[in-house]
Amino acid sequence: MRLLIMGPQGVGKGTQAAKLAEHFGIPAISTGDIFRYNLKNQTELGKQAQAFIDKGELVPDELTNSIVKDRLAMDDAQGGWILDGYPRNASQVEALDTMLEELGTPLDAVVALDADHDVLMERMMKRAEIEGRADDTPEVIAKRLEVYAAETAPLLNIYADRGVLVKINGVGDIDAIQANIVAELTK
Repeated sequence: MRLLIMGPQGVGKGTQAAKLAEHFGIPAISTGDIFRYNLKNQTELGKQAQAFIDKGELVPDELTNSIVKDRLAMDDAQGGWILDGYPRNASQVEALDTMLEELGTPLDAVVALDADHDVLMERMMKRAEIEGRADDTPEVIAKRLEVYAAETAPLLNIYADRGVLVKINGVGDIDAIQANIVAELTK
C-alpha cells in the first residue's frame, strides 16, 4: 500500500498516518521527520538543506524531492509507505510521479482529511498550548491554513481526476476516522 495523506494543519494527518502505518505494517514517512533525520545525521542532503535553513529560506523543491526520493528507496519502504507532508505543490506532484515511475511503485491512494476552519484553529491553538510553541499564534496558524488552501488543496483535484482520491471527514473519534479510512481503502 502506497498512500499520500493530505489535509490542512491540525486535521490529524500525523495521528492517522501512524495508525494506518500500524494497520498496514508500512512506515509512515513525514517530510518533517526526514528533514530532521538528515539534519541531525549531517547527511549530504542534510548539509545542503541546512544551508537554506540557516539563511531563513525554504528548502527548494529540488532538494526536498531528492530527500523524499532517497527515503522512499530505503529497504523498509519497499513494501509500501504513507507519505505525510509531500507533495505540497504542483511541481512536487510531477517529481513524485517521476520518482514512483523510476522506483516501479505506483501510488495506490490519496487520503484527504478535512475539517472546518474553526475546528482546525481550535486544535492548533490547543496543540500550541500543550507543546509550548510560542510561534503558533492565531495569526501564524491562520497564515499556514491560507497557504495550504492556496498551494496544496488544489492538488487534490489532480488526484481526484486520476481516480485515487479518498475524502474523509477529519472530525470525530480517532479510531472511527481510521476505520472509515481503512473501509474506503479496501473497497
